[in-house]
Amino acid sequence: MKKLINSLLVAATICMATSCSKKDNYAGPDATFSGNLINSVTGKNLLTETGGFQIQLDELSWSSTPVPYNIPAKPDGSFKDTRIFSGHYRVIPRNGAFWPVDTTEIDISGNTTKDFTVTPYMEIKNFTWKLTGTTLQMTFNLFAPKTEGLPRVLDVQPFINNTQFVGSGATIYDVYTGPNILGINANYSDDMAKTTYTITVPNLLSGRTFYARVGVRVDDSNKKFNYSEIVKVDVP
Repeated sequence: MKKLINSLLVAATICMATSCSKKDNYAGPDATFSGNLINSVTGKNLLTETGGFQIQLDELSWSSTPVPYNIPAKPDGSFKDTRIFSGHYRVIPRNGAFWPVDTTEIDISGNTTKDFTVTPYMEIKNFTWKLTGTTLQMTFNLFAPKTEGLPRVLDVQPFINNTQFVGSGATIYDVYTGPNILGINANYSDDMAKTTYTITVPNLLSGRTFYARVGVRVDDSNKKFNYSEIVKVDVP
């Protein structure tokens, strides 16, 4: 009986070792996937913020109905993930301030790069700014690259922060953004395109450096912003 028990223990140990060995042999995430979201109007990266859009990946190597995996946007309109499993993927940019685009299929392995071109809902044009004392004025026009089917324009908001990361998720909202929102709530029109808008942000703290921009959004399901560039404001 003792010999039988010892034999069973040895067999169990071998099975466990074999199982662990097989488990450890599965490949980990060994690929990098990166790229840019290109604005079809400017030919440059889409002006956005951290998480301003997502790149959705569906791995088709093992399943036709996989669980989606999302890569968040970087503020400069790029994206990058260094821990992707090599495989065949269906990829689409989504949840951003741009017209829907088609999916594409791509093999990801090693260092794979892919740029996507999108058409933004809105563009901030002719953006200028002026500081008078502690009051900041930002002036601009609104332009819609595509008007048919465009959701109504909700508002334009100023975003002010004390770091270069500035947008809807990084702004001094209660003091500088909330009180100075420019409500529009109208369908885009020729009159809107011809209008020069100004947002005034008073009472910036003296002796501080701020970073500022404006963003416009439409009434789609995401309500994300199309942004101006970021400007550095040194308040005397």
